[in-house]
Amino acid sequence: MSCRLKRRAPNAHTFLEVIKARYGVVTHIVFLVFGLMTNILVTAMLLTGGSAVASSLCGVPTAAACYLLPVGVVLYTMFGGIKATFLTDYVHTVIILAIVFVFAFSAYATNAVVGSPGKVWELLVDAGKRHPVSGNHEGSYLTMRSQQGAVFFVINIVGNFGTVFLDNGTLLHLLLSAEFMSDSALGYYNKAIAASPVDALPGYVMGGLSWFAIPWLCATTMGLAAIALENNPVFPTYPNRMSKADVSAGLVLPYAAIALLGKGGAGATLLLIFMAVTSASSAELIAVSSIWTYDIYQTYINPKADGKFLIRMSHVSCIVYAIALASFSTGLFYAGISMGYLYLMMGCIISSAVIPATLTLMWKDQNWQAAAFSPVLGLACALIAWLVTAKKQCGALTVDCTGSNNPMLAGNVTALLSPLVFVPALTFAFGRQNYDWVSMKMIRKGDDSDIIRRASVSAESDVVPVATTMSADQDAAEQAKLKKAAIISRSLTAFMTIAMLVLWPMPMYGSGYIFSKKFFTGWVVVGIMWLFFSSFCVGLFPLWQGRKTMVHTVKSIVLDLSGKKHPVTHGRVSVSGTEEDGLETPDEKTAVKPE
Repeated sequence: MSCRLKRRAPNAHTFLEVIKARYGVVTHIVFLVFGLMTNILVTAMLLTGGSAVASSLCGVPTAAACYLLPVGVVLYTMFGGIKATFLTDYVHTVIILAIVFVFAFSAYATNAVVGSPGKVWELLVDAGKRHPVSGNHEGSYLTMRSQQGAVFFVINIVGNFGTVFLDNGTLLHLLLSAEFMSDSALGYYNKAIAASPVDALPGYVMGGLSWFAIPWLCATTMGLAAIALENNPVFPTYPNRMSKADVSAGLVLPYAAIALLGKGGAGATLLLIFMAVTSASSAELIAVSSIWTYDIYQTYINPKADGKFLIRMSHVSCIVYAIALASFSTGLFYAGISMGYLYLMMGCIISSAVIPATLTLMWKDQNWQAAAFSPVLGLACALIAWLVTAKKQCGALTVDCTGSNNPMLAGNVTALLSPLVFVPALTFAFGRQNYDWVSMKMIRKGDDSDIIRRASVSAESDVVPVATTMSADQDAAEQAKLKKAAIISRSLTAFMTIAMLVLWPMPMYGSGYIFSKKFFTGWVVVGIMWLFFSSFCVGLFPLWQGRKTMVHTVKSIVLDLSGKKHPVTHGRVSVSGTEEDGLETPDEKTAVKPE
């Protein structure tokens, strides 16, 4: 999708611009609403989950935690700009990986109570006898045949289709630093579509494979350690089991960490949660700031706004959004809505826009009526399916009932698949569009240069887009590279989907195999080896790939501190494709070649 959008709309800043260029105002507003709903849900999940953990570990009131968590994020996002979010994302990820290593080696090597895969396996067997799991093969915790696990499998995939395809993370990330993004463990699809996917492709592959180790090994380590240790006095809730409310609030990992490492585990968990929440929250702030600045304010309120004023509007939007979402998350807490509830619900709310968004780039015949109305109709059908199933299952629409797996499954699947009916019906009812893709390529040919010239020369200029144009020969070469990258991407997508969603889990589910001690030990060993691979890709490889830039930066800092030379903030490329001067210091003007 990244390759396709780069070919269709090389100058786009957000996916919403592409929607407007093809379909016009009505469809643009529809997707604007779905994009904002995505950002709101993701931010609310971060704050509700993070505040619950902070409250459990530190005793800080949950409402206070909802307001305190975004403070640092707002500061470094506003004043450090997009480059600051890249740097903090890298540091946060390295810290998270280190903490996951600590947890894994504690549970499977050093802890006095567990300390080996074999011991954990034995405790899990005993736990299955004490509290057999309804829907699991023989009630075991050591099998992939889990009815509720299969339901969550589907809900998880549907919901994350929505968050990945509709999170309007600004495309300026890669316009400013395509090289750095290829180093990073890439997240959402909209963060990369304006850069060269040829360069970002290795980052996507390594990032996707690296990411998988974190939820897999965290679940294998902390989820199973919580089950194994809940009957031991070291567990925080002993002699009681964890309540469903605590599980939904995301407290399994903190409780397991305390059981394994005591106060040190609590501190490590607090640091891990803080790193994860702030890193992801910065992306959401950038996304909402971009939507407000470019897709709402500049598009509908003040089209003539200059770059400096747009930067101010982006800063204001960061502050307002952080306060609003902190207040919203506090309200959710008092209403009894947890992170787990929001996670299960998000697909019901947003996933009906996934297929129309995809077909915007993939199918020339989808008309504006299909693109605009199918997400709305899909949302209505999803809400009906969700609430009717809950009412039929429980007889009342309570938080516990609407948050259970079966109603959420009905809503999520309906949301994702209903556009398969609505899109062709509306397309053929109102006439096929037969789109020529021209208007996408005309997005903001000249506006960006004006913003660049007028933007203030400061750290704030990190959020200013950089416009580039290419000659006919350069464009042809770029298109050839994109086609090659697209073929590789499709092949890898097909292979990884079949391998990780079919060949691996399906036989284990179908056979109902219960892990033996040797098999479980191998499972743990593979997980730890995978985490080492992730650490290399995310922690070490970017340092090697960016070594020249880091040396240059350190030299510039030393020269600046010694007073021998004023460093240049950054260079830029003009709309004509020629190099312009770097940013002026008070006493010199130095030309800089863009890296």
